[in-house]
Amino acid sequence: MKTYGLIGYPLSHSFSKNHFTQKFSQLGIEAKYENFEIKSITKFSEIIKRVELSGLNVTIPYKQKLMEYLQKLSPEAKKIGAVNTIKIEGEKLVGYNTDYIGFTKSIQPLLTANHTSALVLGNGGATKAIIYALNKLNISSSIVARNNGNY
Repeated sequence: MKTYGLIGYPLSHSFSKNHFTQKFSQLGIEAKYENFEIKSITKFSEIIKRVELSGLNVTIPYKQKLMEYLQKLSPEAKKIGAVNTIKIEGEKLVGYNTDYIGFTKSIQPLLTANHTSALVLGNGGATKAIIYALNKLNISSSIVARNNGNY
């Protein structure tokens, strides 16, 4: 049975385990999904060694920090500077960013020719992917956030 999971901290708010467990069951996929809540990125290597995984989702605060643990990045993840999905291919960890795809697919049907600029509220973990998607859609953007931290 394949094992997938979510890595981040905190994860008490996450509905991923229940969501994916239900989806796997509905679709007849023999797999399980676990939450791996780690307080420090240094614990990531322990998770990879301890559990035989097929892939991981990544959430706050590790979308950027985890990149140094990966052997390969998709071109988009490299440009965005953050990963939210890791595919495990044998010993190789490959990072992807799918946040921009979801954002693009959700906003694109609503766009018209007069949509040339956007205001992004907040600078959380998905901001880099949103900015990347807006740039690909030829939409300029400005970020407004409580702090000037790196998004």
